Amino acid sequence: MITTISKHDLSESEGLLTALVKLNNDHAVELSWVDEDRLMTLIDRAFMAERVGRADAMLIAFDQAADYDSPNFLWFRARYSRFIYVDRVVTSQAARGKGLAKALYRKLIDRAQAVGHDRIVCEVNSDPPNPASDAFHQALGFRPVGTASLGNGKVVTYLELPLEHV
Repeated sequence: MITTISKHDLSESEGLLTALVKLNNDHAVELSWVDEDRLMTLIDRAFMAERVGRADAMLIAFDQAADYDSPNFLWFRARYSRFIYVDRVVTSQAARGKGLAKALYRKLIDRAQAVGHDRIVCEVNSDPPNPASDAFHQALGFRPVGTASLGNGKVVTYLELPLEHV
């Protein structure tokens, strides 16, 4: 079951914040490392923050107006006036292959369309490579719209999912 992540739940549900930070940081190479304060800030500013199970999967996305300093988010903001940016989507190793990330994306697509957005954007690491994420996003209909070399040594491919065909 998909559940909205709220600051209230994080403070009231013992160990939930720690479990979500661990889920994120187990995949920090692909996502970027967070501490509890940073994750709380991301969730507080998100257009959508959802999880499956306690910490089987998580998706955090922002709209173009978010107060967010990610260079990847800012790349999209410089090019598009309106969008939903997927900052992180992650599935625990134990929950892989169950369609959880796809279900999270489906909810995001529905919500984005309901409020009039016409695109969802994200980036996937090209160096270090992330072939599983490449294949996943391609299967959803994402297409490349740019690349960047980041200051942390990563190279990313920027992707867009036009919602008129979804």
